[in-house]
Amino acid sequence: MSYHLDMQYSRKFEFISSLHSYICRKSHKKIDLTPNWAQKIKQQLTPELSAMLDELEVNGDWKFSYLLILLSTGMNEIEEVIAWLQNMSVGDLYELFAPYGNQFPTNMGDFQQRMITVFSEWNRQYFERSDPAIHEALLAHDQERRTAMGHMRQEAFIDETTNGLVFEPVSGVDKLLLVPQYHFQPMNVIMQYGDVLFCHYSSRTDIGEEDFMPTHDFRTIRALSEKSRLRILRYLHHGPRSFIEIVREMNLSKGITHDHIAKLRSAGLIYVHFQGETVTEYSLRRKALNEIQSKLLDYIEK
Repeated sequence: MSYHLDMQYSRKFEFISSLHSYICRKSHKKIDLTPNWAQKIKQQLTPELSAMLDELEVNGDWKFSYLLILLSTGMNEIEEVIAWLQNMSVGDLYELFAPYGNQFPTNMGDFQQRMITVFSEWNRQYFERSDPAIHEALLAHDQERRTAMGHMRQEAFIDETTNGLVFEPVSGVDKLLLVPQYHFQPMNVIMQYGDVLFCHYSSRTDIGEEDFMPTHDFRTIRALSEKSRLRILRYLHHGPRSFIEIVREMNLSKGITHDHIAKLRSAGLIYVHFQGETVTEYSLRRKALNEIQSKLLDYIEK
């Protein structure tokens, strides 16, 4: 089974990525933005917006916030999405969300007003001031990937584009939407909405002109510099393994094992197999090991 594959990019998607990066507090130390990025932004926000964002969590309601962005078809800018949302009734929102599940925000009216305020103020106080080079780089990446999509097998294209994500066939899901993002790098956001699997993937885009190797390549080298991670790669060489199987083999705690796997994932050194939103197993991504050797030599011999 192959998915109906689509790619999209517009500024509204990077808007929601930036907001997700801020409210996903447990990921602040894992993303490529400067370690104190969130603290710096918080100091620039009004107390009212800061308090509202402190109450937001990456939960069921937040999934509907992402869905609003996805369903605002024909709109590229977040200002258009906000105007569209303002013109909706509560009944319109229930009707809009109905095809994507039978659970809704606890109070749809409160959810609507909260999202209008959060979207409007985050855009005014942060996103509209963000570096335009981010949008330009993502637009160029999207165009390059669209060109490549016409010349590659679907499996290989998804692998290369997402840096090792594998989406196994799932009954009732036949569409895969890939959207590049910058703010939440090197992590991904995977959400299922009805028959659509949405993947907001790390584009591995660098902004700046530092005379060094790309951030992602350096991350891959660092990921290989730890004994337990090398042992995990050797174990996965024998075939796909679940998280629990890796924990047992490594004889490490779940927390430590998860951290090692997260670093291997971010480096693209392992395949992450999904069924819908759920990770089922991991396997060795041998091509990444071959590629990093040549990239390292290219940097040294440059």
